Amino acid sequence: MKKTLILITTTLLAGLTLGAGQASAEETFPKEYNTEGTITFEAGDDGVTPPVDPENPDPTNPVDPTDPPGPGTGGALSIDYGSKFKFGTQKISTADKIYYAAPDEMSDGSKKPTYVQVTDRRGTLEGWKLGISQPEQFKTAAGDELVGAQLKFGEAEVASVVNEQYKPSEVSTELILTPGQSNTVAVNAKAGTGVGTWVYRFGSDEETNADAVQLSVPGESVKLAQQYSTKLVWSLENTPGNE
Repeated sequence: MKKTLILITTTLLAGLTLGAGQASAEETFPKEYNTEGTITFEAGDDGVTPPVDPENPDPTNPVDPTDPPGPGTGGALSIDYGSKFKFGTQKISTADKIYYAAPDEMSDGSKKPTYVQVTDRRGTLEGWKLGISQPEQFKTAAGDELVGAQLKFGEAEVASVVNEQYKPSEVSTELILTPGQSNTVAVNAKAGTGVGTWVYRFGSDEETNADAVQLSVPGESVKLAQQYSTKLVWSLENTPGNE
């Protein structure tokens, strides 16, 4: 009886050992199991993107103009900022004259090119157009016109920290305004371009901005010893299907 028990026990152990070896040979390593990560974006909120440095338009490093015209429009597609164009105090002259707009002054004392800033946070790649108009001529507070005065914007270009492949496709390098005329297109960002924050600047630095924005005044125009001003209207259009 003892011999028989020993024989059965040995046979069972051998079978178990053989089975384990066969199972191990059939498995493949390393084993893989897939999971995923997700994130969903929606259009930006109504907050206004602060003015960026027109020489280095990085939204994470905003600037603080000393005399902003007011807050931007807000929204997912917005005009964030636009410079005032100041031609200073000039002596009355009977000769034809060209006056040049001063650069933008910042709270830290630096001077920057004048510019307009647009941000597209819609996430649709639909495109947009930026235009400008001058509804009326330069006038005094009493309504006296500076007859024949004309604004010209030169050295114009767009800049951003966004990849160049998204650069607006059509950019006017020069604008000449006629008071009372309809909107003049400055930048046309066709579908697939213009995402992020872009500046439309006049000159790439203070030096090139020095004579970029000009006001020409005929000598024959009657000039009163007063301040003349005009309103410039920048308009931003959503242009889906603009390809």
